[in-house]
Amino acid sequence: MRATTMPGARDVRIENVPDATIEQPTDAVIRITRACICGSDLWPYNDGPNVAHQCMGHEAVGVVLDVGSDVQRIKPGQVVIMPFADSDGTCLFCEEGLQTACVQVNFFGSGTGLGGAQAEALRIPNADGTLYPLDIGEDDALMPSLLTLSDVMGTGHHAAVTARVRRGGSVAIVGDGAVGLCGVIAAKRIGAEQIIIMGRHQDRIDLARRFGATDVVSERGDEAIARVRELTGGYGVQSVLECVGSEPAIVTSLGIVRAGGAIGRVGLPHYDAVPNTRPAFYQNVIVAGGPAPVRAYIDELLPDILDGRIEPGLVFDRTVDLDGVPDGYRAMNEREALKVLIRP
Repeated sequence: MRATTMPGARDVRIENVPDATIEQPTDAVIRITRACICGSDLWPYNDGPNVAHQCMGHEAVGVVLDVGSDVQRIKPGQVVIMPFADSDGTCLFCEEGLQTACVQVNFFGSGTGLGGAQAEALRIPNADGTLYPLDIGEDDALMPSLLTLSDVMGTGHHAAVTARVRRGGSVAIVGDGAVGLCGVIAAKRIGAEQIIIMGRHQDRIDLARRFGATDVVSERGDEAIARVRELTGGYGVQSVLECVGSEPAIVTSLGIVRAGGAIGRVGLPHYDAVPNTRPAFYQNVIVAGGPAPVRAYIDELLPDILDGRIEPGLVFDRTVDLDGVPDGYRAMNEREALKVLIRP
């Protein structure tokens, strides 16, 4: 079968790899019908992958081709959402809705032993606990939005949950990528009154406003902090959704959160320690977040997509087949595309 591999930095290839097959009785194999390129995929694209010839991709919707002998809930022929991490569905953390801390967790397309979703097919360990079946056709018009439940919509929602977004509250979103824009959707859905998007790309700002952003801050650094403070009467926002993962992003987040507020960080951190912890301590600021347990959020978010109340699939602004994936990486890296959808 064909799959996306990354032998080195800025070297994306479509290569023949061994077919996905059942290896354990709890496995399933799915045919990938929709996948995408994530902003987090650009870190290995620029810095180099974790392992040589790493298979890429961790977001997918597909059709079940085969299941192992111990799989009970997932059936061949079902259309399923594949969250970006596998989970057994039975351990303490899964029962508590924290599937990304499952005792058996692995992350797809990360070089940790699981394959990548930017491919024709994929083996899914712990199929019963990982996959979410849909009662919908594989070519339904809602597929782009349903695909976001495998990562970016669930991750934006997780940022809002861990930042304690509240009805009538004030929120700032640091980062205008797909996760940040889904964070706007999440904040609006919860009922925040003031939603500040921090970004400088006009097409993304326009989409953020469509999703519910009330204010835009395009400055950076100290100027951005001052502007957010100005917009909030000098106090700062109650909730910050940090959707980048860089040190400047967390410094900005700490600079704009009000005393007693909370930061939900979901950008993969590329720093060793959270800076400015002493001022945050004295201001009673909560810093929370981590890999989103998107599997736990599907039940809550799915009805809003099916009923058309939210449209996170609008973050996809380019569609390619497998052969177009290498250029899709380039386009996202050069900010020509916001998020690239893949139809293998």
